[in-house]
Amino acid sequence: MKILLVRHAEPDYTIDSLTPKGRREAELLSRRLCKLDVKNFYVSPQGRARDTSSYTLNKLNRTAEVLPWLAEFRGRCFNPAEGRQDIPWDYRPREWNAHPEFYKPDAWLKNPQVQDGTVQAIWDETVAGLDGLLAQHGYHRDGPIYRCEDNKPDTLVFFCHFGISMALLSHLCGIPPIPLWQCFCMQPSSVTTIITEERIKGEVSFRCMGLGDLSHLYVADEPYSTAGLFSECYTGSDSTCPPECLGKTE
Repeated sequence: MKILLVRHAEPDYTIDSLTPKGRREAELLSRRLCKLDVKNFYVSPQGRARDTSSYTLNKLNRTAEVLPWLAEFRGRCFNPAEGRQDIPWDYRPREWNAHPEFYKPDAWLKNPQVQDGTVQAIWDETVAGLDGLLAQHGYHRDGPIYRCEDNKPDTLVFFCHFGISMALLSHLCGIPPIPLWQCFCMQPSSVTTIITEERIKGEVSFRCMGLGDLSHLYVADEPYSTAGLFSECYTGSDSTCPPECLGKTE
């Protein structure tokens, strides 16, 4: 089975939709996805993800199931640099690297800063949602793997967001989410591909074979969006928003 995690196209957070560039990205993305044999589409309840999905779904005359737990990861934890509850992927590098437990699958949730917030609750909700959905397709979590009596080459597409995508990838691959949130990026409209491997009959694991792919933009000479990236070189503005949307919410 393949799971495609599709981040929404370039967002306008003030209206929870897409910018004009984002709509170009969503159109180019649809040309890619329409070529695939997709068993099921799933979508976040948030507008920017649903608007991105509409370009593909309308062409195929298909619908997507809305999954509440597929909304952008809502967990917050204490950020000492800002003195407030914050999203867990905006720590400055020196701050999060000071905690070796963030690299340990069984320890990161026990960190006091993580415990001082809602990350645990949203993480549990996310894991339960994903494992429940996979169980509907015949994949049942058993420790670090999944058991499946009839593994098939089906494709599932999830239209969602960066934070929740990294949380799903973390759970499927057994990697703590904080290094993923901090060290990797999925730019708007990018496609991340996760595939099953069944080396022992009935025992399935997941492997990421492509993260944040934007080939559908490159072939059309459409530049990638910087939404979600901090500045490549120091500018004095510590924000992941492009210059034109500074001040808008995450």
